[in-house]
Amino acid sequence: MAMNDKVRRSQTLLPPASGPVSKSDNLHRRGQARLDAGQHPEALRCYLKLAKITPNSWDVAFRCAVLLFELARYEEALSFLDRCQEVQPGHAMAIYMRARTLRMLRRFEQAIELSERAEALAPNDPDVFNNAGIILHCLCRDRDAVDRFDRAILLRPHFVDAIVNKANSLVQLRRFTEALSCYAAAKSLAPNDTTIDWNVANLKMLIGDFAAGWLGRESRWTKKVAPVPYPKFPTAMWLGQEPVEGKTILVYADEGLGDTIQFIRYLPLLAAHGARVVLAVDESLHSLVSRVPGIALCVPKSEGTTVPRFDLHCGLSSLPLAFGTCLDSIPSARAYFPPVAAEELRAWEARLGNRKGMRIGLTWSGNPRHVNDHNRSIPLNVMARLVTDGAQFVSLQKDPRPGDMAILAKRPDIADHTSHMTDFSATAALISCLDLVITVDTSVAHLAAAFGRPTWVLLPYTPDYRWLLDRNDSPWYPTVRLFRQDETRDYETVVDRVHAELGNQIRSFGSVPSDFF
Repeated sequence: MAMNDKVRRSQTLLPPASGPVSKSDNLHRRGQARLDAGQHPEALRCYLKLAKITPNSWDVAFRCAVLLFELARYEEALSFLDRCQEVQPGHAMAIYMRARTLRMLRRFEQAIELSERAEALAPNDPDVFNNAGIILHCLCRDRDAVDRFDRAILLRPHFVDAIVNKANSLVQLRRFTEALSCYAAAKSLAPNDTTIDWNVANLKMLIGDFAAGWLGRESRWTKKVAPVPYPKFPTAMWLGQEPVEGKTILVYADEGLGDTIQFIRYLPLLAAHGARVVLAVDESLHSLVSRVPGIALCVPKSEGTTVPRFDLHCGLSSLPLAFGTCLDSIPSARAYFPPVAAEELRAWEARLGNRKGMRIGLTWSGNPRHVNDHNRSIPLNVMARLVTDGAQFVSLQKDPRPGDMAILAKRPDIADHTSHMTDFSATAALISCLDLVITVDTSVAHLAAAFGRPTWVLLPYTPDYRWLLDRNDSPWYPTVRLFRQDETRDYETVVDRVHAELGNQIRSFGSVPSDFF
């Protein structure tokens, strides 16, 4: 659930022009005119030129910083905020903007330190407290975050963003009734805000109310919410309301890679209803999902790709709604991808070499740009505590973060063949050679489970909706075992529990069937 922090229109966020500047009136007027017209890239060009002429102008430097922030050029924005600090130290607005910018760069500890300074300098500014709450949420300090959101709402009672953000933090604290009340209050103030509907839908899913959840998740089609842009197709969207026998339906992968792997299970069902199924997916998944039974044609979502004429279309993540999926009707075959080809397995067996006990794959982080990455990913030095004698450990981690990459280079006890993991088909082949996959909540968890491999998933205290609450199994994947944080939200204790269980499995390996895990 993304935190709301709309950029106030630059015309109100930026300070008024500080008067004529020698030899730069024209640039100033042009920049302000572009700003007034909402032409922010053009306004930025004017102010960047002006900044070269007037390097000691706080006003111009701040305008550049805000415009760069709006254009997601955060490092450049910081450089102009540095200039603001040099010209006019201790300015509350500049400190607030610096905290926001550091937050966007995920430098949360630095951001909260600055935000606390901004609070002291601007104790009546609700935006300062809203920003502080978001930073604290990203630091998993949601009790403190709720306090900041409350202070923002006290200062601005109809502050919809702060009310929604408070609800999001209440969800993380599992205070679900209070969270739903906050969402309802926000919706009464902003009836057209579909992000609220999206958040409520995901919460409903998390607590097991699939009927309301699947329907509410259809709010994602608005531009404001959509995880992946959905094209405007010339035919009707199908949501199960009419027979599909004899019709061609285009199914479009509309969310992330893990979602695609999870919901691909519905395509054989759709084909069984007599539909000709055409699937459009991300390029990295194309070769893998092309093999799934029931798909007549699979095409990559790339520019220039053409598809045959189709009668209907549907977002892949809408298929559970179309099929009326409830908790006890989830299509949950042990494996729903066809087995990997023998030659691919042989190639990976050769890379892995002779067996040294159990083969265990590890994945410790997901997409750093994911809105919930701070809850899902862990450092390699924490995950590496699982490495022990009697087993062969293999990295499944694509694109490790710089610090983790340095650690991995010094760990010969974690084999790294990821250069050969060129797409999901290659990763699936490697996983098929392993006895167990241990992973945080990423696409690898879905991939391993979809192939029926024993998979242990490390989860935050309040996880993504698909993992539900307070259970160590998954109704979506029979071979998954879940290891959850407790309310301390500490992954190290989770890893300790996994380590203890793993020791038992390693000791018993070879004396029990491989599907025991």
